[in-house]
Amino acid sequence: MRVLILGGTTEASALAQQVAGDPRLAPILSLAGRTVSPRAQPIATRTGGFGGIDGLLRFLHDEAIEAVVDATHPYADQISAHAVAACRETGVPLTSLVRLEWQPEAGDRWQVVPSFDAAAHALGTPPRRVFLSLGRQELHIFAAAPQHHYIARLIERPEREDLPPDLRLIQARGPFDREAELRLLIEERIDVMVSKNAGGNATYAKIAAARALALPVVMIARPHKPAGHILTNVEKAVAWLHGLAPRGV
Repeated sequence: MRVLILGGTTEASALAQQVAGDPRLAPILSLAGRTVSPRAQPIATRTGGFGGIDGLLRFLHDEAIEAVVDATHPYADQISAHAVAACRETGVPLTSLVRLEWQPEAGDRWQVVPSFDAAAHALGTPPRRVFLSLGRQELHIFAAAPQHHYIARLIERPEREDLPPDLRLIQARGPFDREAELRLLIEERIDVMVSKNAGGNATYAKIAAARALALPVVMIARPHKPAGHILTNVEKAVAWLHGLAPRGV
C-alpha cells in the first residue's frame, strides 16, 4: 500500500523507522525543506512543498497514494488544511498524529498569547534578556521589540536579514536535558522565555527548567489545525495503516 507521511517531526521519524522494510507498506516521507540538512531517513523521502491543494492532489494521483499520515508540527496548520481538503476530494484515508499540548503545572508562570506578534508585545517595554525557543521562521517578528536582548537556539541560521538588532544565535541540535537547559538559562541570565506549546517530550526540558527557576514563559497558543482521524502515538498509526493494507502480502 502506497503511503504518504507528511513529516518534519520526531513522530514522523519514529513512524518512518517502524514502517521501513514493512512488506505491506510502500511509504514516502515528505519534508517541507525548512531544514537544509535533515537527518537521513530509512524510507523514500521527498523535500519541498506540493504547490497548494492542487499540487497535493496531483501528487496523490501521480504516486497512487492510498493513505496519508499527517505527522507535521502542531503549528504547521497550512499543510494540514491542504491534506484534509485533498484527501476529502480524493477519498484517500487520512490520519493525523496529534501531540497532546503541555499543560501548566504548579510553579509554572505562563502567559498564554494567541500569536507571535502578541508574544513580542507581551515582553513589555523595559529591556529584558529573552530566550526565544522558536523556529528560525519566526525570529523576525521580534524586531518589533528591538529593546530586548534575544538569544535563540537553532539547528540552522535564519535566511532573513530583518532580525532583531540585539540577537545572538546558538546553533545546536537537541535533545537537551533539564540540567543542560538550567545551565543555559542561568549562564545567559535569561529573564523570560518565549515558546510554542509544541507538546511531547522532545523539548519539554526547557519548560521544566523554567519552572525550577520560577522563570516566566510567554506561551504561544496553537493555531487551529485541521485533522483527519486523530491518533496520539506512532504505534496507533502503524496499526491504522495495517488495518488498511492488503492482507497476505
